Amino acid sequence: MEAQPTPPAVRRRAGDLLLWAVVAAPVAYAGLTPPWPRHAVPLLVGSLALLGLAVAFGRRWPLAALLAVVLGSLVDGNFVFAIPVFSYLAGRRSAGAGRVAAGFAAVAVAGTAVNLGLLGTNPATWFLLASVLLFAGVFPWLLGRLRRQQRALAEAGARHAEAEERERRAAVERVRLRERARIAQDMHDSLGHDLSLIALRAAALELATDLPPAHRAAAGELRASVATATERLHDIIGVLREERSGSLRPAGESVAELVDGARDAGLSVELRSDPAAGDLPPLVAHAVHRVVREALTNAARYAPGAPVTVTVDRAGGEVAVSVVNGPAPNGPLPGPASHGSGLLALRERVRLAGGTLDAGPRGGGFAVAAHLPLTAPAAAADEADRPDGPALPTVAGPGTGRAGGLTSAAGEPDDGLRDGDGTGPADRPGDAARRLREARRRARRSLLVAFGAPAGLALVLALVYYPLATAGAVLDRSGYERLRLGEERDALGLPRRQADPPAGGAPAGCEFYTDGNFPFAEPTWRLCFADGRLVSKEKIAQ
Repeated sequence: MEAQPTPPAVRRRAGDLLLWAVVAAPVAYAGLTPPWPRHAVPLLVGSLALLGLAVAFGRRWPLAALLAVVLGSLVDGNFVFAIPVFSYLAGRRSAGAGRVAAGFAAVAVAGTAVNLGLLGTNPATWFLLASVLLFAGVFPWLLGRLRRQQRALAEAGARHAEAEERERRAAVERVRLRERARIAQDMHDSLGHDLSLIALRAAALELATDLPPAHRAAAGELRASVATATERLHDIIGVLREERSGSLRPAGESVAELVDGARDAGLSVELRSDPAAGDLPPLVAHAVHRVVREALTNAARYAPGAPVTVTVDRAGGEVAVSVVNGPAPNGPLPGPASHGSGLLALRERVRLAGGTLDAGPRGGGFAVAAHLPLTAPAAAADEADRPDGPALPTVAGPGTGRAGGLTSAAGEPDDGLRDGDGTGPADRPGDAARRLREARRRARRSLLVAFGAPAGLALVLALVYYPLATAGAVLDRSGYERLRLGEERDALGLPRRQADPPAGGAPAGCEFYTDGNFPFAEPTWRLCFADGRLVSKEKIAQ
């Protein structure tokens, strides 16, 4: 049987129990070791309960747990072993640093006022207590803050990697969509044009008077079938075209060949072309070919039997192309209604080539005219040189398709920042990189603070401790050398306050002074008196 994973709540409780056992061990050992003072048992039980409460509520209120342990150290000095642990956890668990820093400042100020003001603690003891607060409290807390920032840095790095992976998948998806769009555009450009010409031929057969009625009926059915196929092609293109890219021009086909094909299909079309218009830049030639083909396709569909004139003229630095058809003798061919946006694709195509397009009714018919510069703007040329061709608005359907922006398969706007599976928006790579930079900056700042702040605070403590320990107790070397054995004490001009004696104690009748050695102001001179006179003086070995 496969082992079940341990629930997170059970792991947290086990971790809290282990933490309590670790921090309670010094307190329990001291409480169970003789000699036992009065109220030893209640004091031990209360201390262990306080540690238990600090552990239990430390996850939710880390600062309160830390302050409880600091207050417990006033009753039992063994709480000092728990202070670094809870300080570190406060740094790991606290989102902000302001309240914890304010708590340390309050403890420092209150402790200083109590020790130096109320209890009259000597400066050396105060300095020791302040050092304990610094290195057992502040330093572990800063290390906890550093660890928290490192974890945030790792998470930001993971998010950045995920954003890059999403961007890579999105790029692959865009390539796939562009390929689908090329397929759709190829169907639009080639099959739509051919189907319109087939419908035109079928309509001519349907109207021919020299054919039997059965043949004309068959031609009418053929024309209706072509109209149905055109609509189905329209739907297929709508599915394939999730993103628009440049159309594919039939390889090697010129405007003259395009016109010949339309004339062979039964369209009455005349070509008026300037001989110099045969040699055009690729982008301009592509746009001219597109304008003529779309205009002929629409003329065959909406004005069957009407004469069409195609004019291509090159003059100066531009080429002008126009396709003009007369009124339809018998009205448009039966079929699905126009979607009314085929001209949008033509306008965008001409715009990308740097030209302008004008289209509208003229003399009962319809005219499409475009003017294109022979030298395309740089931006248009760059877009046309893209591997996927110039991006155009979505226009579906042969001849006159739907117009719209870039869309996803679901029909929703696609900004290229969707998840690889298309489930929703993803973080922008720039935002992920910015968060990663910020996390790195915070981690570096926390590292500097974690090691620089304790050193700076220790220096401040020394600067505060030094005047407290040396005030009125400094005897410089020149003053020490002027002292003469046998002189009365009152005549020596000694400092008004003595320094604290060394740890080994002081012989009877001896006094200690310091020479102001920084930063600890240790006792330097020992002067011994008998009957109010100086009997010995010596320098204490440091």
